[in-house]
Amino acid sequence: MSTELLDLTHPVTTGMPVYPGDPEVLLAPALTTGTAGVNVLALHLGSQSGTHVDAPYHVDVTWPTLDGLPLGLFTGPAVLADLRGLAPRTEIGAELLEEALARVTPGCVLLLATGWARHWGTDHYLAHPYLSAEAAGRIAAAGVRTVGVDALNVDRTPDPGPADPGVAALLADLTDEHDAAPGEAFSLAAHRALLGAPGGAVIAENLTDLTPLLDAQAAGQEVGVSLFPLRLVAADGAPVRAVATVTG
Repeated sequence: MSTELLDLTHPVTTGMPVYPGDPEVLLAPALTTGTAGVNVLALHLGSQSGTHVDAPYHVDVTWPTLDGLPLGLFTGPAVLADLRGLAPRTEIGAELLEEALARVTPGCVLLLATGWARHWGTDHYLAHPYLSAEAAGRIAAAGVRTVGVDALNVDRTPDPGPADPGVAALLADLTDEHDAAPGEAFSLAAHRALLGAPGGAVIAENLTDLTPLLDAQAAGQEVGVSLFPLRLVAADGAPVRAVATVTG
């Protein structure tokens, strides 16, 4: 029996895609061997840059910060939900998750495979499918405390165009406890349902293509995933090196 390691992490590069309004990513030489004898990079990025995890504190200042969560939340056997083929900005209903949720066990990581990683680096990446509030609640009720997605967001991402009021609301208050009313562009309903689960929970976003893991699951192989973040104090989240294992 062999084990294969698969990297599910987007490379961190200058100018990489970020959520509308988040800090831009910049990597630049701070020291060089020519002047200081060593090479050292200076990094400028946000806590939600690239492939990252959200802690409950991301949406509510009374909920646990990243460093207050147990390490067990960042690794475990994976169950994949095949959500490929959905149209842009499709709301993912609870009925689409029933097959995957029937297979979860305590400590499982639920991975939502939308296929949207193929749009990374394009404007279309913002038009990903997203969880309905009901679906997110169903995930939490099933005992899942770790959810990952191959898209920018588990909630709907607003179009950053000037006519979209959702971006202004987001920038004004990232920790607003009130979800958007029906028809409005911005809501944290899925984040709040998942991250507010008893005992703490985490969300991983911007995973790379999950097709190889879907294939492995279909072939009866064992799939696991690790999503360990940087140890940032009192943080809302942090970049991760997401790695899957396929055994069989």
